[in-house]
Amino acid sequence: MATALRTLPAASCGCGVQEETGGRKAAGVDADIKDRNLKRLRRIEGQVRGLQKMVEEDRYCADVMTQISSVQEALRSVSRELMRNHLKHCAAGAIQAGPREAEAMYDELVDLMYKHSR
Repeated sequence: MATALRTLPAASCGCGVQEETGGRKAAGVDADIKDRNLKRLRRIEGQVRGLQKMVEEDRYCADVMTQISSVQEALRSVSRELMRNHLKHCAAGAIQAGPREAEAMYDELVDLMYKHSR
């Protein structure tokens, strides 16, 4: 049975900027972390293209699945880096801002952990 996730209001973020379009944009992003994540994502993009080629060439299923696992772990690595940054900057700022902001951030963090633990 599928469980419906409730949509929570976005937590007030000390490092986020609200855009006119209603979206959020990170502010104060560490250039080294951004560069490292972009390099990882480009590498992952190449791995995914390799997977497409493997499928096109009817490669052995176990080999394809091994490569899929490698891509998933690489994505988890980027996700961990982003989560660490979010906790360090956004969550810390929201929690220090006061009880209302802290509660919204706690909900956001629980939601993020739930989504990324599947």
